[in-house]
Amino acid sequence: MRILSGMRPTGELHVGNLLGALDNWVKLQNDGNECFFFVADWHMLTTGYEDISKLSKMTKTLVREYVSSGIDPQKSVIFVQSAIKAHAELFLILSMITPLGRLERVPTYKEQLRELSDREITTFGFLGYPVLMASDILIYDAEGVPVGEDQTYHLEFTREIAEKFNSIYGPTFKIPKAIFSKVPKLSGTDGRKMSKSYGNVINIDSNMEEIKSKVMPMPTDPARVHRYDPGTPEKCNVWYYHLAFETSKAQLDYIHYGCTHATIGCVECKKILLNSMAKKLEPIWEKIAHYKAHEEEIDDIIANGNEKAKKNAEMTMERVRKSLNLL
Repeated sequence: MRILSGMRPTGELHVGNLLGALDNWVKLQNDGNECFFFVADWHMLTTGYEDISKLSKMTKTLVREYVSSGIDPQKSVIFVQSAIKAHAELFLILSMITPLGRLERVPTYKEQLRELSDREITTFGFLGYPVLMASDILIYDAEGVPVGEDQTYHLEFTREIAEKFNSIYGPTFKIPKAIFSKVPKLSGTDGRKMSKSYGNVINIDSNMEEIKSKVMPMPTDPARVHRYDPGTPEKCNVWYYHLAFETSKAQLDYIHYGCTHATIGCVECKKILLNSMAKKLEPIWEKIAHYKAHEEEIDDIIANGNEKAKKNAEMTMERVRKSLNLL
């Protein structure tokens, strides 16, 4: 199956991105799928067009964190959206058959207008970003798109616009399907929704001292006021971090019993979590350090991925132009 997914270069990735998306990408890649993973830098401009001072730097940072997390440029195509100009051509073409009212009904449109009310984003680009997203997917003949439940609407929009194009101009696009995966339940370190704006995230590019400073103050079950008070792990955010970072079953049983019977304290529980996190993250940190010292390798990965992506995108565009009777 051909897979496509991407992220916006809005900042360094955090463990929520790793566990919720990147780990699934690596699995899809290693299961033998043909994978295309990209940096959605044009999409970043839809809401952040005024501050582009770090855009190219963050694009490279994102690629570095992709490959450090296990995306293999020998197995997957890693590329930058803006380097493939055919995305813009297909975006223009698909916009011709997209009703304005349809875009205005996209749930995230009004939602983000409210959430980002401090920014001027009542722009054509922001309104039309679902069409650009559709072009990202359709231009690579993607058969599967890894999505969370909150993203299914956008994929349905892509399917809808592809089916409309096919019905008007003949079979041109493959109709992609959503790929769902089990995503760990993970809130921010303060128990709220994980968000960079809340300062409650743990970045992938970190170290044990930074992680310790985030984990040790994490709130736990309110019932455990004292060391001898029994608690309920399922009411504790730290418990879900244990599950997400795959603390061993023996340790989970030990923690669960110890919490419910007050035989261990929260400090000991968090120390076990730190060990689980180190096991997961230290190999990633080693790769990040390598690529920071060899930035030319990231440049080569991007250049090679862009070239492969261009060839595939152009094959689709030749088919699209033929369907439209364009020269």
